[in-house]
Amino acid sequence: MTHDNDASAWFGDAQRLVQLRECDDWDLVLGNGPVVATAIHDGHRMRRSLLPHLAIDEADRRRDEDPFTGMLTSVGDVRLCVRNSRFQVDLNRPRDKALSTDPADTWGIRFWKGPLPEDERALSLSAHDRFYAMMTALVDALVARWGCVLLLDIHSYNHRRDGADADPADPAGNPDIELGVTTLDTSRWGDTARRFADALRQAPVAGRAPDVRNNVRYPTGGHFPEWVYAKWGDRVCTISPEYKKIHMDEWTGQLDIAALEDFRDGLEHAVAAVRGGFLP
Repeated sequence: MTHDNDASAWFGDAQRLVQLRECDDWDLVLGNGPVVATAIHDGHRMRRSLLPHLAIDEADRRRDEDPFTGMLTSVGDVRLCVRNSRFQVDLNRPRDKALSTDPADTWGIRFWKGPLPEDERALSLSAHDRFYAMMTALVDALVARWGCVLLLDIHSYNHRRDGADADPADPAGNPDIELGVTTLDTSRWGDTARRFADALRQAPVAGRAPDVRNNVRYPTGGHFPEWVYAKWGDRVCTISPEYKKIHMDEWTGQLDIAALEDFRDGLEHAVAAVRGGFLP
C-alpha cells in the first residue's frame, strides 16, 4: 500500500519527470524546466462536512482566498494549483496553525463557530501532510535534474478591508506587486531578484508602470518558503509575488480580465529575464 508521507512514491524520472500518482487536492502540470509556479491559496472548495461549522458565508470566505492566482501559474514549467480553500487547511502555515479556529490567526475575523471535531481536523491536516510529502519529492527531483530551481509562490491580497464603499488602503504600504523574498539567499540570488523586479516594473498594468517592492506588507514571509529554504537552501530561489487585488473587486469578486492579463504578461517577462540563471 502507498502511504501519503512516502515522498519517493510521488514521481518517477525517465527522460523527464512523470507523475506516478495523482491527488484530488491539487492540479499539477509537469513541464520540462526549472521554473515552478504555485498558487496554494487559489482554491475555494470546502469539504461538505465542514460547512456547518463555518461562521461566515461563502462570499466572505472567498474574499480572503486568492482567486485567479492559479491563472498566473501559466508562467511555470511546473504548475501547481491547490483546489481546496485555505480555510479547510492553510498550506502556507505550519501544521499546528494550518486549521486554526482562533480569530487572532485570521485577521480578527471569526471564520469558525468554535473548535472543530477531531476527525475533521485530522482529515484537513492529512492534506497538509500530503502536500509537503509531494513537494519534497517534486523539488528533490527538480534540483537533481536542474541543479537549482526558481519557485514562484503566487498570492494576492486585499486592500479595501474597510468596506466596499470605503477608500482603499494607503498605497505607501500597499504596492501593486509585493515580492516576498524573506528567505532568498542574497549572496547567490540577490541579482536575480533585482532583475526579476525590474522586469515586472517594465510591464504596464492598466496602462501604468506597477509599483513593485519587496517585503512591505508581509516582512516575515510565510511558512511554505521558509520550509523550502530550510530543506534546500540556496539551491532554490523562492520569490513570493503578492498581487494587490487591483485586477478584481474584492467585495463582489468581479474580475478585470485585462488587468489580470497584464499581471500575467509581466510575470512572464520577469521569468524570461532570469530563466538563464537556472539552466545548466
